[in-house]
Amino acid sequence: MTNSAAMAALQTLRSIDNGLETAQSRVSSGMRVETAADNAAYWSIATTMRSDNRALATVQDALGLGAAKVDTAYAGLESAIEVVTEIRAKLVAATEEGVDKAKIQEEITQLQAQLVSIAEGASFSGENWLQADLTTAGGSVKKSVVASFVRNATGAVSVKTVDYMLDDRTVLFDEGGNLGILDKAAVIEGPAVALNINVGGTVTQHTVEAFTTDEVIAAGAGSSTFDGRYATDGVNNYVKVADDTWVIAVNQTTVPNQEAAYQDSLGRLWAVDTANVVAATTSSVDTMVIDNSTTTGQIDGLLKMVDTALEAMTSAAADLGAISTRIEMQESFVASLNDVIDKGIGRLVDADMNEESTRLKALQTQQQLGIQSLSIANSSAENILQLFRQ
Repeated sequence: MTNSAAMAALQTLRSIDNGLETAQSRVSSGMRVETAADNAAYWSIATTMRSDNRALATVQDALGLGAAKVDTAYAGLESAIEVVTEIRAKLVAATEEGVDKAKIQEEITQLQAQLVSIAEGASFSGENWLQADLTTAGGSVKKSVVASFVRNATGAVSVKTVDYMLDDRTVLFDEGGNLGILDKAAVIEGPAVALNINVGGTVTQHTVEAFTTDEVIAAGAGSSTFDGRYATDGVNNYVKVADDTWVIAVNQTTVPNQEAAYQDSLGRLWAVDTANVVAATTSSVDTMVIDNSTTTGQIDGLLKMVDTALEAMTSAAADLGAISTRIEMQESFVASLNDVIDKGIGRLVDADMNEESTRLKALQTQQQLGIQSLSIANSSAENILQLFRQ
């Protein structure tokens, strides 16, 4: 009634079959831990890290997008720097004697239009880092590029970014006002001298446009005349207030300016023209205009403004270059991190195919032996049938 040998052989065969099923699953899937039932702890870790790896893959895409935005802005800035450098060269040319400044302005106007085209065209995926509405935004706009996905020791996750501020140091044009590098209003002053002018008994200090002796001569196209501390270029009269420093003068019957009054050889009294005191004028790189009446001093002021703009643009380009380098380094790091995480997951859950294939072959052999043992155990019970044979 009870075949103990067959029962033992069957139990062994069942164990072999279970091992064979496991080995076949590992060989076919290539994984030692495929489900939570295989190893709950390892499966949980591997599942979490696979999820993080997918997030890192998205970070790589975001870094590529950010790099494209930075490269676009940098290319625009580089082109704009070349154009502004050309504008500076035109202003230098305008200081030459006898040059037609109006013709130079025609060239400058085209260069100014090119600056606008560059700023408008430096857009990638709907974002433009060379022009922004700074006035409405309170003076700055933050742009961010996704840099990494981080899971800390407590399991909390966060996304880290590389930030770049659009402000008056980095944006070429302010769409809401005039805070950009190229549309920022700058005070334009030529060479000037501060004088204490006495008008009606009240002495106040005024900044008056100053001219050198050579400039007075050039203004009269070589026909200017000098009479001690008085000079004229045929249009304007001048009073000498310091060494090689002249200011525009007016014929006076009194002495409104105690420091700069002078009586010429004809007995006329000349003093600083209080109606011609220089008021601070403003201009910007994108709106400046010169003509044949623009003085050398005013052009010098425009040159200072253009140089200031070039310094700001160069600094902004350097910032973009540094961010571009950082993004490249982060892309390389994320790619390496992705590989390392894949390797770490593999160590937890991947099957050793050499070992598993060897085990599978051994279990298949054991299965055949188990079947044979079960057959032998069953055949011993069949011997009883011999007793019932005739």
